[in-house]
Amino acid sequence: MTLPDTMRTAVLTEPARIEMQERPVPTPGADEVLVRVGSVGVCGSDVHYYREGRIGAFVVDYPLVLGHEVGGRIVGVGRAVDAGRVGERVALEPQRPCRRCRQCKAGRYNLCPHMEFFATPPIDGTFCDYVVLPADFAHPVPDRLSDDAAALLEPLSVGLWACHKAAVRPGDRVLVTGAGPIGAMAVQAARAAGATDIVVSDPVASRRERILGFGATEVLDPVEGFDAAALEVDAFIECSGATPAVLDGMNALRGAGRGVLVGHGPESIEFPVLPLQTKEVTLTGVFRYVDTWPTAIALVAAGRVDLDAMVTARYPLERTEEALNADDDPSSMKAVVAVATDVLR
Repeated sequence: MTLPDTMRTAVLTEPARIEMQERPVPTPGADEVLVRVGSVGVCGSDVHYYREGRIGAFVVDYPLVLGHEVGGRIVGVGRAVDAGRVGERVALEPQRPCRRCRQCKAGRYNLCPHMEFFATPPIDGTFCDYVVLPADFAHPVPDRLSDDAAALLEPLSVGLWACHKAAVRPGDRVLVTGAGPIGAMAVQAARAAGATDIVVSDPVASRRERILGFGATEVLDPVEGFDAAALEVDAFIECSGATPAVLDGMNALRGAGRGVLVGHGPESIEFPVLPLQTKEVTLTGVFRYVDTWPTAIALVAAGRVDLDAMVTARYPLERTEEALNADDDPSSMKAVVAVATDVLR
């Protein structure tokens, strides 16, 4: 295969402005693969960087290429990589840890202080034709998975890691706050883990109705209010970033329950510590994921998780800016940028 010298790249050049540029096609290092990008999912973090230019301590120093939910095909390999991988369809785990620090050595590479992560400043992302990454983070996917599904294995990994941190077990009763894309991933992951009752809270009626199709067994409207303490859940997964949702979840946990904060909200909130003490509940955060792609691929391939059903809009690379604004439509669940013209849907 003859590769071009340059590629299309959608670049964030200033707040709320995407510019199409031609950039050189990258060359894979010794342990890297070159991937022709197929599909890229639009994440809420992409939208935050696009509109606000920052997420917490991560600040955009322009220009920046967004996008980190990626599926594609290997078209080139470094000298230390098996050439037989050329042509392989893959899902990209968008992390590049140092592999040498204490966190990496302990198996917590998601907490690597030297992490390079696609589309987290100053590392460019994947709204482009080609990217390089470590070969072992390009996970082979079966042909029964579409390129869209391969891309959405990344947000599914967030849901799987949240359920892992919440120790969701068969027979558990789970509360998920927020019925957006990550909430839907958490619901599907909890169902796959064996949860029998999955209660979802969201203020938007259309989202409450839609989440029932992804495995929720009950939906609640936080605007109307509900008795959180009466829910008595084993696990609580917060996916909205809303302070009232955090408090509802803490009140909903039964003794020895487990709570996980996934959604990005205020940097600090006034928080009741009494439930932590008197109910011995556990509360933790989630920052990305560790070794979730094999599980995610297996679940989707077996039909236990449906990622294609989450895609509500698709855009070509030249319309990346429209994709980043797709959440203006309340009926939108997941927008995908179809980079390759021969993408498998």
